[in-house]
Amino acid sequence: MRIAWFSPYPPSTSGIAAYSAELLLLLRARHTIDVFLDHAPQLEERGNWSAHDFVWKHRRAPYDLTVYQLGNASCHDYMWAYLFRYPGLVILHDAQLHQARALWLTKRWKPRTADYLAEFQANHPTAPPSVGLLVAAGLGGSLYHHWPLVKLVLEAARLSAVHNRRVMLDLSHQYPNAAIDAIEMGVQSPSSDPAGRGGQTVDVRARHGIPADAVVIAAFGGITREKRIPELLAAVGSVAAADSRVHVLLVGAEATHYDVRGDIRAHVREDRVHLAGFVPDADLPAYLAASDVCSCLRWPTNRETSASWLRCLSAAKATIVSDLTHLTDVPTVDPRDWRVLAAGLDDGEPVAVSIDLLDEQHSLRLALARLTAEPLLRRRLGRAARAWWEAHHRLEPMAEAYERLFTRATALNPPTSRLPPHLVADVTATTRALLAPFGLEEPRFLFP
Repeated sequence: MRIAWFSPYPPSTSGIAAYSAELLLLLRARHTIDVFLDHAPQLEERGNWSAHDFVWKHRRAPYDLTVYQLGNASCHDYMWAYLFRYPGLVILHDAQLHQARALWLTKRWKPRTADYLAEFQANHPTAPPSVGLLVAAGLGGSLYHHWPLVKLVLEAARLSAVHNRRVMLDLSHQYPNAAIDAIEMGVQSPSSDPAGRGGQTVDVRARHGIPADAVVIAAFGGITREKRIPELLAAVGSVAAADSRVHVLLVGAEATHYDVRGDIRAHVREDRVHLAGFVPDADLPAYLAASDVCSCLRWPTNRETSASWLRCLSAAKATIVSDLTHLTDVPTVDPRDWRVLAAGLDDGEPVAVSIDLLDEQHSLRLALARLTAEPLLRRRLGRAARAWWEAHHRLEPMAEAYERLFTRATALNPPTSRLPPHLVADVTATTRALLAPFGLEEPRFLFP
């Protein structure tokens, strides 16, 4: 097939950029795939294009399928100009798009508030109109999660897919007019060579001044409140009072809206917390190898599947996760009594420690205290984690599942759904106005 692929892509630091890069290494062996970016790519990035080049390329040689890797982040904003005019396969990485879409429309130099309110009403026709007005005024907060703004995207796609079967069933129930599928997310296993792919040995503990005998609690990805970093630091501060070996390693860029350094000063001795910042992919295997326990907490959640958590599983690390409804098929253990919470998809060993959100701080302290003290428990959880990754989250099976999605999506007719006018307008009004004084024809050449 000839496929147009809209996605963030390296050097973007988005997790979906890394996801696309890994996946396309396999898919490009079978298909011709052009990646369309929100910027002009470097000349050496063959097969990658600015999204502005999509229309003329599609008109000259139509693509068999358009794929959108869509999530609730600003790096996906540019895709909305194409989603509805060129319906295709939408890989929905977050079951809530409201936050990013509202910010894009209402916080511009010239806000498109009317367009945002029209989209909100079309997505949630029974919602009080005042909700949209509150969000437009900058008071979204928890409202984003109650009104996720995904209806139009799902119903206008040929096919949508998510990375969790429970999320698929929930969305299919809410939006019966949409075609929705599910495939399990896959990630590459980290290199067994601690030097990573960069060719240079990375001694993570020496680099960050972490003692050789320390028990390192690591968190990977952007450093935000949603990763429960304040709660993690508070729990570590309590556990460290009894066990001086505990150190925290935060691997990822610091978010501008969260003062992690202030929380470090408030909860734990500063010499026990190490901020690595964003690290290149080549160094990630070494950082995983330097970790003893990985904190993969998340709340509030967009019901996303965390690729960073899957990488920790593939590295055979003991992990701590939040007890979320879309993870109930994963066998986990409750640190309050070390009872297995769910048999999951098989009767195997628990693969992670699950933290009850209503008892978060207490459960976190219990989990960290025992995991710090018992290396055999860490190893047992790590072995089960690796086995779970091998059974459910390898990259190659996900690439095979994409083949099924491609076949199904191309067999479906483009849907017909009622959309707000601004989503279907041909956006050539300015061009027509410029051409009119010269008696030139309307610019029909812009759209096939």
